[in-house]
Amino acid sequence: MTVATPTKVLYTAEAVATGDGRGGHVRSSDGLLDIDLALPLELAGPGGHTNPEQLFAAGYAACFHSALKLVARRLEVDVTDSTVTARVGLGAGGDGGFVLTVALGVHLPNADAGQAQRAADAAHKVCPYSNATRGNIDVTVSVV
Repeated sequence: MTVATPTKVLYTAEAVATGDGRGGHVRSSDGLLDIDLALPLELAGPGGHTNPEQLFAAGYAACFHSALKLVARRLEVDVTDSTVTARVGLGAGGDGGFVLTVALGVHLPNADAGQAQRAADAAHKVCPYSNATRGNIDVTVSVV
């Protein structure tokens, strides 16, 4: 398998996790992200704070939405009032570890079904999150 390497790094994000991992704290190097983490109630945790899966879902949804808008312009697809919903699942893997799944829901209310599907498929090819996860985890993209 070939590893994708950028010709030039345009931006680097940095965050530090401290404390108790999923029950700890994360802070970005610029301080804009500075939050406590907690296991969700569904995983027998206390809830009340965000968790890595929510952060991943937020990042993937935003990144995919940007990619969608980029390719939609090229395809002349109307992206007015468009949304992308990312659902990130955490489950047990076969080797005793854990794995993620992602379901992306693309909503393009001003595009017909064919246009919307073409735009969603094209966005999945260029989105950095999609490229990072491709072949590693199950990602589905649906037009909703």
